[in-house]
Amino acid sequence: MNASLITIGDELLIGQTVNTNAAWIGERLSAHGITVRRAATISDEAADIRDELRRALGSSDVVILTGGLGPTHDDITKKAIGDELGRPLIFRDDLFADLKAKFEARGRPMAERNRVQAELPDGFEALPNPVGTAPGLWFEDEASGCAIAVMPGVPNEMRTLMTESILPRLIERRGDETVVQKTLLTVGKGESDLADALGDYADYLGPDLHLAFLPRYGVIRLRITAAGATRAEAEQRLADFEHLVRDRAGAYIFGEGDDQLEAAVGRMLMERGLTLATAESCTGGLLADRITNIPGASAYYGGGAVVYGNEQKVSLLYVDKEAIDEHGAVSEAVAKQLAAGVRARLGTDIGVSTTGVAGPGGGTPEKPVGTVWVGYSDEHGDYAIRLQLAKDRLLNKRLSITAALNLVRRRLLRLDHQGAESV
Repeated sequence: MNASLITIGDELLIGQTVNTNAAWIGERLSAHGITVRRAATISDEAADIRDELRRALGSSDVVILTGGLGPTHDDITKKAIGDELGRPLIFRDDLFADLKAKFEARGRPMAERNRVQAELPDGFEALPNPVGTAPGLWFEDEASGCAIAVMPGVPNEMRTLMTESILPRLIERRGDETVVQKTLLTVGKGESDLADALGDYADYLGPDLHLAFLPRYGVIRLRITAAGATRAEAEQRLADFEHLVRDRAGAYIFGEGDDQLEAAVGRMLMERGLTLATAESCTGGLLADRITNIPGASAYYGGGAVVYGNEQKVSLLYVDKEAIDEHGAVSEAVAKQLAAGVRARLGTDIGVSTTGVAGPGGGTPEKPVGTVWVGYSDEHGDYAIRLQLAKDRLLNKRLSITAALNLVRRRLLRLDHQGAESV
């Protein structure tokens, strides 16, 4: 089954509102074996809505639209759809009664303009919206054989309607074929390097098996989608390919699904009965923030220090001033001493540190913007890796955090590192 997705709203086109709806819907459809062939974001103009709907009806099994179901003058989605299909708007007394009841339950008077939310194109089914005033719409177009689903653009309303009313209908229309999906989370290799590590896997892929690489801030999600005539067949196909991936790239896999790298590291520390402290320069406390976002982190995280200035590096974490004078704050020597210093100061088993040139200024030919050292210290000794990242300050901070967490993960696994490491 394939789908077209149409999100409607001028605010989406001008960047005033981020179009999170399209990403959320696309992810849910994909997880249920429904392929999004086209996604379009269009203006609050009747001609644009009609044109895009006409195009989608000719190429899709289902068309999903969001936005433009409110009570104001620019909420014209229902009328535009009705005009395109030759189905005039019909006022529904039952919907109007429900609408009035919602306002009464909230202790608010209902404005006259809200009456339009009780209008639907003739022949359309109203889908209950328990968290908003505008019902969703459902219609099965006999001329094209296509289903049409229309939802409000308000994210929590859309998600409720999609989950409770629309996805069950789409799964029923999809038929007997079963689709299963799993996402493996990897870190420590770039996209192309990870593909090389997996080797030749093209022969495994085809109509019934797909692999997608989804990179974000140093973490690459490997999404495996498998289809089969039965669930057992689809699951076996997925399991066989997952075994290949883990066999070839298992050292880089830290979790599945919605797992987080900081949570995976936290579990490893808990399992080993170890504690961690952080010393941050270029990341400015964001590493500590990521670690403490995980509930129960106090069991293994002893605390941290943000030592942005060189004086603080020396006075608080025992860094040798001579090391800074000779090598600079962004150096292997200082990264190691920061990690060792915070470990000693806070009495933890492990110390990890970040120091670098985040940018956009401050770089030199020897240490250009994006140069970062990540340090590590435990009872076995001190260690550091050099990274050469990007020109963007915030991106460099995020990538440095990923590298620091991954360094702890790999040292705990006793994996060997030599030289620079890709994140």
